[in-house]
Amino acid sequence: MARVKGGTTTHRRHKKILDMARGYDQGRRRLYKRAHEAVINALADQFRDRRKRKRDFRRLWIQRINAAARQHGLTYGRFMHGLIQAGVAIDRKSLAELAARDPEAFGVLVKVAGGTV
Repeated sequence: MARVKGGTTTHRRHKKILDMARGYDQGRRRLYKRAHEAVINALADQFRDRRKRKRDFRRLWIQRINAAARQHGLTYGRFMHGLIQAGVAIDRKSLAELAARDPEAFGVLVKVAGGTV
């Protein structure tokens, strides 16, 4: 039986990695080994940061809610506790939008949560 070399398979595999490395600088785009290292690291960063983005946005929303609540004399924790006690089910993303774009509506929520406006 004749020996089968894996030239086309290897070429296809290398091409896939080199295509993913498009836009990288110098050898990280041209040399397979360097490109493979860069692509593996990039994929790991993407995986990690997709989860990190969710944490970062939640932190941002909490900061915005806290700043708006403090303008009305409440801390973030007391404001959220008051909303939960009042049975208001609204997520932090929506609260942050209200705080930034509609201060009057946010003031109504502060009253509901037990603060003064």
